[in-house]
Amino acid sequence: MARRNDERRAALVDAAIEVLAREGARGLTFRAVDGEAAVPVGTASNYFTNRDDLFTQVGARVYERLQPDESTLSRQRTAGRDRETYTQLMRELVDRIASFRTGYLALLELRLEATRRPGLRKILTERVRADVDANVAYHEASGLPGDATAVKLLILTLNWLIVEELTLPDVFTRTEREQLVRAAVDRIVGAR
Repeated sequence: MARRNDERRAALVDAAIEVLAREGARGLTFRAVDGEAAVPVGTASNYFTNRDDLFTQVGARVYERLQPDESTLSRQRTAGRDRETYTQLMRELVDRIASFRTGYLALLELRLEATRRPGLRKILTERVRADVDANVAYHEASGLPGDATAVKLLILTLNWLIVEELTLPDVFTRTEREQLVRAAVDRIVGAR
């Protein structure tokens, strides 16, 4: 039976994110999580029923930590409804994700592991699909230019820009990255 100390569980999952990003899925063991969290050996096994449970909770925690804070959401609700605002929102999104490097790298590792674990693939597919749907719904309610297809194309485009930033950070300069975000919004969203 898994333990219920939520603070300890969060610390273990955060440690698992670091291990997964650094060592990959094969390196994500309970012992490695215990070491990263600086807790006694055997602690992680008291909190997660198996590695699949750990993988699942890592994915959920990364998404939780990637959510914008309330002040960002509040500012977005009152911002303009033009392409310039849209571009700024996309820049902030790329910066927020890129600033949580280990989280995004852990998500990439989870996606690779999902090709071998049908249960994880099902959970990640549901989570990513829900995220896409939430982004489309937010966009449609916001009054920003563009349609659902534009939102999906921006997700796909910016995800790869983020991968470049996190894995090969010298491919594009910060200025180039900002120009690419602007160009993506301009070309995908189009004139309104």
